[in-house]
This record gives sequence, structure tokens and C-alpha cells, in this order.
Amino acid sequence: QMQLVESGGGLVQTGGSLRLSCAASGRTISTYDMGWFRQAPGKEREFVAAISWSGGSTYYADSVKGRFTISRDNAKNTVYLQTNSLNPEDTAVYYCAARNTIVSLRITSGYNYWGQGTQVTVSS
Repeated sequence: QMQLVESGGGLVQTGGSLRLSCAASGRTISTYDMGWFRQAPGKEREFVAAISWSGGSTYYADSVKGRFTISRDNAKNTVYLQTNSLNPEDTAVYYCAARNTIVSLRITSGYNYWGQGTQVTVSS
């Protein structure tokens, strides 16, 4: 089993930045693609970003492209999400996930393991 723990969330003003971290334990993430999803109140969980196991490929939702950057440090068993130019529409619980399936990395069912989430709140 793999355990994922997110951190780095908080309250930030519009235009601000946060760096989210996802620390894994139990298994190495080096053979897993990693993703970030978010869920706002009353909405479904949605794809934000993903990075291939090697770090060679990254993928973003259109809504965050150019503002968010996903990265990974396999030696530290950690994945990051740098969020810049935040706006109130980015307010959500952000979840880290790991996958080694062939299902699309843009959907939740493609992931084997999930963290508990970290709250990001952007005030206007």
C-alpha cells in the first residue's frame, strides 16, 4: 500500500501563490504517474495536473495551464504543485493521487492511491 499526505494548503488572496506537497510512504513513487485533482463544494472532483513516472511528461487542465506547475522528486518520494496567480475559482480541496494503470490520467478511476487532501482557499 501507498500512503499519500498532502500539505501546503491555506488561505491566500487573489493573485497569490501556494506550493502544495504530497509526501508518499509505503512504496516508492518512481514507478507511478502522479496527479493532482481538486474538489470544490458541491462539485465533482476534477483533474488539475499530472506528471509521468519519469517526470518527462506533464499534463494540465486548461483552467490551470500557465499558472500551475507539477513536479516530482523521486529521491524524496514527493510530488509538488506550484500554484500561481490564484483566483477564487481555484478554491477547493486538493488531492494527490498515484497511478500505474493504463486508464486515462485525467480521470479519477485511473488512480490507485489517494491522499486525504489539503484545503486551498482564495479570497477576493
